[in-house]
Amino acid sequence: MKVNHVELTISAASKTQYPATGYPEITFVGRSNVGKSSLINRLIDRKAMARTSSVPGKTQTLNFYDIESQLYFVDVPGYGYAKVSKAARAKFAAMIEEYLTTRKPLRGAVLLVDARHVPSEDDVSMYQYLKYFNQPVLVVGTKVDKTSRARRAQTIHQIEATLDLNQTDQLVLFSAETGEGKDAVWAWLEHTAGLPAGD
Repeated sequence: MKVNHVELTISAASKTQYPATGYPEITFVGRSNVGKSSLINRLIDRKAMARTSSVPGKTQTLNFYDIESQLYFVDVPGYGYAKVSKAARAKFAAMIEEYLTTRKPLRGAVLLVDARHVPSEDDVSMYQYLKYFNQPVLVVGTKVDKTSRARRAQTIHQIEATLDLNQTDQLVLFSAETGEGKDAVWAWLEHTAGLPAGD
């Protein structure tokens, strides 16, 4: 999709604040500092629409990005950052669960994992969590430009095996630096959201 119009519609803390447009929604989840904001910015060809932070755990709301008045990207708080208090982690978990269990326009989830490492226990738990709620999942292995091409097959195998990736879900290796994987991610987004391909 060629993105000409994008805006942050709202940063929501509860379902009473969710947009009422009815556009299909895709949620983006992953550990703090895995590169969610970088992925979103690359997908929409903007440098700083999604807020990147040097302070992991800073995102504390569900951020709804209106894409071409056709689709929402929903960026949720990153998980797995030790310095975030237990109370804050519990609050984030409740916020995400409320969204996943009540949001009818939600069409699927993009789960980001760091391609340089074996997925963490938190990554595995999040994948299982999404599958429990019957969400289609695209797993995106980020920062793949920092791995050697000779290790690609090994990287793919360790992500798929560690997550026990469902055959109906996909894995795409991605680099915010080079743009590798961007088209494949968009193809999944358009298909899952029910948008015309390449619109």
